[in-house]
Amino acid sequence: MGQSFDPNRYAVLVVEDDALVRAEAADLCEDAGFTTYEARNADQAIRMLERHSDIRVLFTDIDMPGTMDGLKLAHAVRDRWPPVTIIVTSGRVQVTVDQMPVNSTFFTKPYPPRAILDMLRDITLQLGG
Repeated sequence: MGQSFDPNRYAVLVVEDDALVRAEAADLCEDAGFTTYEARNADQAIRMLERHSDIRVLFTDIDMPGTMDGLKLAHAVRDRWPPVTIIVTSGRVQVTVDQMPVNSTFFTKPYPPRAILDMLRDITLQLGG
C-alpha cells in the first residue's frame, strides 16, 4: 500500500509479422506508459514471455507465419501465463467469443488507436495504477 504505480514495471508484448504495423502498435503501448517488447511470430513471443516476467499484456495479430497463429498463441498464453491480459487483432479473420481465450478482447484492423490506448490505460488501473 502507499506505493505509487510504476508503469515501467509492466510490459506489453506486441506480436505482429508486419514491421510497420508492429512499430505502430509498439508506439501505442509506449504512449500508454508500458515497456514494450516486440516479436514477429508466436515462437519469438513464447521465448520473450519465458525471458521477461514483467509482460502483463499480449497484443497479437492472428494471421502470421510460424508454428501457430495468433489465436493459438493467445490460448497458449492463457494456459501458461494466466495473469497476462490478451488483446487479439485481425484484418482478415473474424472470431467469435467462444473462439477467444477467457478474458481476452478482439479488435478488427484497422483498430482505432484511441480504443487501444483506453484499454491499455484500463489495464494499467487494474495492475495497480
